[in-house]
Amino acid sequence: MNRRPVPLTARVLFALAGLCLLPAVACFAGEGARLHPALADPMAGLAFLVSAIALAGSGAFPLVMSRLAQRDEDAA
Repeated sequence: MNRRPVPLTARVLFALAGLCLLPAVACFAGEGARLHPALADPMAGLAFLVSAIALAGSGAFPLVMSRLAQRDEDAA
């Protein structure tokens, strides 16, 4: 069974989700003020966390489409 590689768009979106998690963790740990004064509030990390979840969900879409296409090719 020949597997397709993970689509580039999925990789980019998952990488961006990972990058969004870094300031989210920093804000929740109370270190957001070191990055920017607006990030001093711990709830600022919530925006980064929601963004990371949205980016990961968006990255899952091309991945699922690629897997479904592979399944169709294998069935044919």
